[in-house]
Amino acid sequence: MERPYDQSWHWQAIDPSRNIARNYHLWVATDLFGWTTVERRWGRISTKGKGATASFANRSDAEVAAKCIRQRRRSSLRRIGVVYNEID
Repeated sequence: MERPYDQSWHWQAIDPSRNIARNYHLWVATDLFGWTTVERRWGRISTKGKGATASFANRSDAEVAAKCIRQRRRSSLRRIGVVYNEID
């Protein structure tokens, strides 16, 4: 069995002139059954927003999914005209 894994990212895209205030969270963690989950939440800053969770039997598949999500955040300037900045 693999060691427990826990990693998270948080981004925000803000442009007051265009009324854009977006929030995005991504978590990759091992659950109690040994599966690796990829959880993401998105929405307007200071709102509940929406979310989705995917479970993977092995960590490498979860890391590929998380990498695709992170690449999508990096392409935000081309897609929505505002860069997502990583928040600590």
